[in-house]
Amino acid sequence: MINRLFLTSVLMTTLLSLATAPVSAQNAQVTDPADFQKRANQVDDTVKRLLDLDNELEGPTVWDREALVYRRDELTIKALQGMDTITRSLPGLEEGSELRLHWEDRMRQGLMGVDELLFERLEELNQRVADNEKRAADASGVVQIAEQAYAHSLRELRLRYYNAMVAVVKSRKQLALPVGQVEDQIEQILFKHAERTVAKLELVDSASKEVSRRSTIDSGNADIGAALAELYMARNFHLEALKTLVSLLEELDYDTAVYRTTILRGSNVISVGLFDRGVFSQIMGEIWEEMQESVVEGAPDVFIQFLIFLLILFAFRALSRVVRRAVKLALERAGADLSTLLQDVLVSISGGTVMLFGILVALSQVGISLGPMLAGLGVAGFIVGFALQDTLGNFASGGMILIYRPYDVDDFVEVAGAAGLVKNMTLVSTTIVTFDNQTLVIPNSKIWGDVIKNVTHQRVRRVDMEFGISYGDDIDKAQSALQSVLDEHDKILPKPEPLIVVNSLGESSVNIAVRPWVRTEDYWPVYWDITKAVKQRFDREGISIPLPQRDVHFYQEKS
Repeated sequence: MINRLFLTSVLMTTLLSLATAPVSAQNAQVTDPADFQKRANQVDDTVKRLLDLDNELEGPTVWDREALVYRRDELTIKALQGMDTITRSLPGLEEGSELRLHWEDRMRQGLMGVDELLFERLEELNQRVADNEKRAADASGVVQIAEQAYAHSLRELRLRYYNAMVAVVKSRKQLALPVGQVEDQIEQILFKHAERTVAKLELVDSASKEVSRRSTIDSGNADIGAALAELYMARNFHLEALKTLVSLLEELDYDTAVYRTTILRGSNVISVGLFDRGVFSQIMGEIWEEMQESVVEGAPDVFIQFLIFLLILFAFRALSRVVRRAVKLALERAGADLSTLLQDVLVSISGGTVMLFGILVALSQVGISLGPMLAGLGVAGFIVGFALQDTLGNFASGGMILIYRPYDVDDFVEVAGAAGLVKNMTLVSTTIVTFDNQTLVIPNSKIWGDVIKNVTHQRVRRVDMEFGISYGDDIDKAQSALQSVLDEHDKILPKPEPLIVVNSLGESSVNIAVRPWVRTEDYWPVYWDITKAVKQRFDREGISIPLPQRDVHFYQEKS
């Protein structure tokens, strides 16, 4: 006990010697001497409390002693942190001042025995962690949860001790004091702990896979869910512990590429600090080894599965073509009154459905689960649908055109400010060729949202024409001549009967409306033929077609 108290006194009175570092005057910040002295007094108070705690460790109950030891460890770490603060502040004191000289001298005394005490306390902490984990394994219920929580706090305390130990080594190097075997000892401790942590991570991952497999078989078992949650918490703790150990090892200039690779594989968030050239080489090497093993061990099975996959795709592709041809022939032979667009859609859907079914069958044969894939397609469909709202609007308009059939291929239409013959129709757009041979591709949403004029939809169409005669000509004679011209044309339908009437009295002519009925496809030939025939008949009959004229009257005023 006397030896322990002596070592504690040596440790606490010489902590300042472990945290100082030579800092250039130009980089040091000016330190208020009063503030510096206040912080130094706080560290001395912490040291005094540590000595008092050592005196109280004799004779208490087991639980009280455990609490006092835990408190002693907390104060030790707090004292070391205070030393770091003083170390950073010391170079800011006035050069050669009494306060600075006093503390510089104090920082270089009493190093004997400090390292042994730190390592001794660390060994005690390791033993306490092991004892607590054993008690937690033997307990159950609320007691087990409490023991597990306490074990967790002890493990975190151990990591904080590691930080303090690394600070000791760095402080000695900054003071240009000999480090001896201390750095090697600390490095070995951190290395062994890192190796144990990696092993625990691998064990937890392996156990998690097995428990997950069992959960798929017995999804309603609450114990399996609790076990998964426990393994998940253990994995997160070991991963965070490994990150801390890697950080400390890097402060000691130790190569941690292997450990950072483990962290990178186990983390949900990729850190740039973890992913350097060494980690990249490590990961690529592991991937290459796994690929080699997979190729060597599973090449025959993979080849057979790939061959089956291709055969299924080719078979369903051929079947898709057969189905498309069969549906097309069935629609043509049935003589159903279906639009060209609807026929094309039915043919495409039939072939596409067969091909989609073939892809799903092929994927299932190579061991790909279709459930997650279909769920992913649903989410992707929602995202794509939101991004392609305008295109989906064209699809909806194409569907309405498909149902109501306002026009079809080869119809003459006037839509969205354009006029021409419909040459192609899809669910997205309509292609129109104008009479001067220009091709227009119009989105269906533009067409369905506007007036649609289908000129050739009806089988019979009226030809509207108007001819003017002079006011001096005989109206009955002109009407008789027009009736004769209509009677002589074989493409004019007898019913409905043609209409020949005086339509209006113009400025220079009497206008006679002529309204014969023809088949829709004969509209323009009849229009042109009748116009020519009327001019020739009027010339023969002496009926004039007057030019526009205006009478001008002059009046002379008498002066």
